[in-house]
Amino acid sequence: MMIRFAIVPLLLALNFSMCKKHETVSQNAQADASSPAPAAVATPEIAASPKIKKPVVDQTAQTIIFCYHRLVDKVRYPGTEITPAAFEAQMKQLKDRGITVISMQDLLAWKRGEKNIPPRCAVVTFDDGWKSQYEVAWPIMKKFGYPFTMFIYTEGVAGGSLGGGQAITWEQLADMRDNGVDIEAHTATHQDLREGHAITLVGAGVKRTRTRLTGPQYEQWVRNEVVGSKELLEQRLGIKVNCFAVPFGSYNEHVKELARNAGYEAMFTVYGQPITFTSALDSLGRYAIEANKPKVFEDAVKMIGASTSGGAPVAEIGAKDLATQPADGETVRSALPLIKANLTGIGQIDPGTVQMRVSGLGVVPASYDPKTGTISYQVTQKLREKSCSVFVTAKSQGKKVEAHWTFGIEEGAGGPTKSPTPPPKK
Repeated sequence: MMIRFAIVPLLLALNFSMCKKHETVSQNAQADASSPAPAAVATPEIAASPKIKKPVVDQTAQTIIFCYHRLVDKVRYPGTEITPAAFEAQMKQLKDRGITVISMQDLLAWKRGEKNIPPRCAVVTFDDGWKSQYEVAWPIMKKFGYPFTMFIYTEGVAGGSLGGGQAITWEQLADMRDNGVDIEAHTATHQDLREGHAITLVGAGVKRTRTRLTGPQYEQWVRNEVVGSKELLEQRLGIKVNCFAVPFGSYNEHVKELARNAGYEAMFTVYGQPITFTSALDSLGRYAIEANKPKVFEDAVKMIGASTSGGAPVAEIGAKDLATQPADGETVRSALPLIKANLTGIGQIDPGTVQMRVSGLGVVPASYDPKTGTISYQVTQKLREKSCSVFVTAKSQGKKVEAHWTFGIEEGAGGPTKSPTPPPKK
């Protein structure tokens, strides 16, 4: 018995040894069969993976962004309405003038350096979410084959606390989504997002009240406006929202930070200006089209009218580098502001080539001091629009350089009275 029990472990050990030997031989045989001859063996450290290069994009291209609201046959609120006939005529003008309409996502891809856009192009956007955008504007856009973006404030959709009979529905938005329309965020309740401003508190079945929120109450409210609206659109429509349009063009650094942290790639205002490769993504200006101000559309088209392929290249200088006054995105209280910019950061400038243009005024008799590098102009004719764009051009070492920025003008600062705000969608 003792001998039999002693033999069992010996047999198990021998069997295990043979299995390991067989396994090792099999692995070696497979390695020998798959390995090339010694001379052809490649050293892993030397073999480099192919590098993916981004395309070289045309950084001299420019685009303009239009902002539309409601399309109606009879205009009652010219600040936010336009007739279908006027809208279609404007879309035709873009085609006739050789201005290509591109999608918002193509614009952002160009800004990332991933793809080219035409030298002269435009982006069309619609704000708020009126059903006329689905029933009237969309068929016109289909007719021309134009892509476009919808900026939606979520409580204004049918069924929301601010949505009524003229509001777009979630089903209509889903239909547009399924047909390639870009849908982005425009807050929850469409109000001034800056702290301390009167806020209308709304809710289903709750009486609306206006109050001034501060501290934690304000932070909770503004987070829902910026972040909550994005999350709701993404959840209801199964989309990715990467663009945010601020109501009335009113924002500050805190709003920018909230939008950036929420994952927005770009933020949009209504301070119209040509968009260049170096334009800041957190304050992209759009031209708000109003029924009683057809000149806004014409001026916007003219802004990029001189941009043609083969023209002299223009070096775009960021407004922040010029210490502009008023600053880009700032809202001033005077309709007669002092406009200034420091050009020393550009380099050596030919003083005779320095020029300033102001929207609504054209070329102005600005003063340039070569010693300080400062160009300045005291506005003497009241600025009558809610925003003003400034363009400064000059030549440096034989090359044209350009900078532009936009600032807002506070209501009641000398301009005409504001068009009445349309009532909630009913």
